[in-house]
Amino acid sequence: MLGIILIIIASLLVPGVIIRTKSIASGRKGPGLFQPLKDLMVLLRKGSVFSNTTGLIFRIAPSLSLASIVCALTLVPFGNQGALITFGADFVFFAYILSFGKFFTIIGALDCGSSFEGMGANREALYSMMVEPAFFILLGTFAMFTGYTSFTDIFYGFHLSDNNYILIFSVISFYLLIQIVMIENSRMPIDDPKTHLELTMIHEVMILDYSGFDKALLHIGTFLKYGIYGALITAILINTKWSIYIQIFAFFAVVVCLGVIIGLNESFRARNKMGKNPQFVLTLSGIALVAFVIVLLLMGKF
Repeated sequence: MLGIILIIIASLLVPGVIIRTKSIASGRKGPGLFQPLKDLMVLLRKGSVFSNTTGLIFRIAPSLSLASIVCALTLVPFGNQGALITFGADFVFFAYILSFGKFFTIIGALDCGSSFEGMGANREALYSMMVEPAFFILLGTFAMFTGYTSFTDIFYGFHLSDNNYILIFSVISFYLLIQIVMIENSRMPIDDPKTHLELTMIHEVMILDYSGFDKALLHIGTFLKYGIYGALITAILINTKWSIYIQIFAFFAVVVCLGVIIGLNESFRARNKMGKNPQFVLTLSGIALVAFVIVLLLMGKF
């Protein structure tokens, strides 16, 4: 339970770290660290407005999407505390329950009757489908490397193994998870969350018709993904035998670094052309596959 509380707290800080990093990188004073939280509180106090073209799915999609992400959160281990819910092959359920939340966001966008939101939903579905193989291959490699299929056992066994190639595999995993979290949250170079041109938007145009409380739920879900992936990165990099206080400090350091990396990436990197995004996303699957083959060779499976 402690891990879930800490992940939620860290998740709410990441958007502020991103905007502060972008402000400093561009030489501006910019908004404060807690400005995204203030904006979120404003949205939570407002009522939702629905057009006549929206249906039931559009109205319930934000709640179902957030519920799916919270469910995925309970499967994420935190240091040596383990996950709140754990069972064999729970990483497969984790991936699918996250996709389930995105599925409802996508069909909610299709249910609003707007051609712009339908266009954004199609793009979101395409990139989500393309990034899933990289995530599955990466977690499958961890499972084969450690001999376990549960998140808690995987990361515990990962650091207890005597293999000398853990550092190399950790670096590859760190890079892949950073890229996956950017794609999952529609950040640069896949999407620009601050763009105002609907024809080039992906996630933002998909939730364009949401307002008030419902839009706040979607933002909370996006914030939580930062904390979830930050916890996974921490589990890869930090030894579970360390003190819980060191693990908590390391987790918040990793989450802050995640926000800084995203902020710097959006400050100094241009957005990809729409036609190059599939190639960029599929390259991650290729890197994950190379890591998988290397582990097979090291384990003497060939």
